[in-house]
Amino acid sequence: MKKLWIILLSFITIFALAACGDAATEDAGSADEGGGEEQLTIGISLPSATHGWMGALIESAEQQAMELQESEGIEYVMTNAADPNTQANDVDDLIAQEVDVIVMLPIESAALSPVGQKIKDAGIPLVIVDRELENDAATVVVKGDNEGIGVNAGKYFVEQLNGEGKIVEITGPPSSVTEQRGAGFQEAVAGEPGMEIIASQSGDFSTETSLEVMQNILQANPEIDAVFTQDDGMALGVLQAIEEAGRTDIQFVTGAGGAKGVFEDIQNDGLMKATFLYSPTMVEDAVTIAGDLAKGEEPAESMVVKEATQVTSENVDEYYDPESKF
Repeated sequence: MKKLWIILLSFITIFALAACGDAATEDAGSADEGGGEEQLTIGISLPSATHGWMGALIESAEQQAMELQESEGIEYVMTNAADPNTQANDVDDLIAQEVDVIVMLPIESAALSPVGQKIKDAGIPLVIVDRELENDAATVVVKGDNEGIGVNAGKYFVEQLNGEGKIVEITGPPSSVTEQRGAGFQEAVAGEPGMEIIASQSGDFSTETSLEVMQNILQANPEIDAVFTQDDGMALGVLQAIEEAGRTDIQFVTGAGGAKGVFEDIQNDGLMKATFLYSPTMVEDAVTIAGDLAKGEEPAESMVVKEATQVTSENVDEYYDPESKF
């Protein structure tokens, strides 16, 4: 009889434990379906840099991503690449990690366009910053008014040179930015037969490269009236080359971006007479939009364009920030 009671108690215990297990499983399932939220992650793919316009953009991107992480719990993974092949591999890794949205600034438009398509094919929303792709893979594009920079610069040249002059153009590497700024500038000066672009070379959006390129151009061209650079960092290299060569024929240089060093040269009545805003903080908009897309929200617009405001001695104090890292 005693053995029978022991057996019955064992069965009762087993059934009770099984029932508790089922209840726990059901509770866990209810938590997943109810209050538990899936972790959202933004993948960010940018070129590598520690200073200049790109360095400031990288810092702005990380700061904005950290703010989203703290305020909304959205995680982020940031990668930086020195060349298109490395960036393509970085994006492959982000896709494999199944991030919810990707923010990308393509190192080169053509080289990264297939990568953009791969992101789209994976069903991941894509926010492109600065340099556009050559296809429609992007969900949203955030950029400055590149064509406007070129057009506004061209109009400035026509006005300052009275429609006549020998011009040097320092361009960026192959990308939509370079093409649009160059096309806008050429469009603005095309109607002036007295204006001639006597040299056009890439400074690779680098101060050091632009210094070397401009040194060669100065040696090859004894007469230059003005220099149009597509980037403030390149403009600083051009200014150094002109100063070191002791050239006095060049009337002015223009840039694009809004770098502190360029603003200071304008304030000090240097050879830099104008630049056109293209702020690296545009990436903050891109990261914010990415956060909304990760949450499943529809974008308000597919193209966000920042104005190419002209900055000269008349308004430079409005934009100059002595604490700026760019």
